[in-house]
Amino acid sequence: MNYLAHIALAGDNPQHQVGGLLGDFVRGPLGRGEFPAAVEAGIRAHRKLDHYVDQQPELRLFLQRFESPMRRYAGIVADVFYDHLLARDWLRYYQQPLGDFCQTFYRHLGSFNNELPPRAQQFLERAPSIGWLESYAQAEHLPVILQRIGERLRRPVALQEALPIITAHLDAIDEEFHQLYPRLQTFVSTTLQEIELH
Repeated sequence: MNYLAHIALAGDNPQHQVGGLLGDFVRGPLGRGEFPAAVEAGIRAHRKLDHYVDQQPELRLFLQRFESPMRRYAGIVADVFYDHLLARDWLRYYQQPLGDFCQTFYRHLGSFNNELPPRAQQFLERAPSIGWLESYAQAEHLPVILQRIGERLRRPVALQEALPIITAHLDAIDEEFHQLYPRLQTFVSTTLQEIELH
């Protein structure tokens, strides 16, 4: 799952949502008082969700559609494309419009600006003005999004070249995502409850 899914799956608690994003930016042990407990709960849930998703049959089917060497990077492609499917079909899962949800989240994230790691601060500086999260809804943005991610890898990879494979299997991938996402909602909700009980 990529940024949008992690934030959305964190539920209605703004601090859980912030933690859902920060799971991609914060490394190492938690519990040192850098963030409020609810933000740390969101980070912990993010980490557990990443591990859970890796074991799901839908993701395995996604990865199997790619030949080497692209298969090695297909998990990154899945993260981005799943965010696209979520953004495109947002109202299937949530009542609040996607744009309103994203702008509210940017404001919540801004309230933690001083505590954010540098890369998360860079996200906050750019995301509201360019509609970063909202842009995943438009398929025409995917080639550029994947290209930019691929250029940042230690050995740059043209991730956008994965898109023809996705197009060839689009109906199946779409169906698999919508089988997977409700299961992820249940998993994260349960995980957050368990984290906050301990």
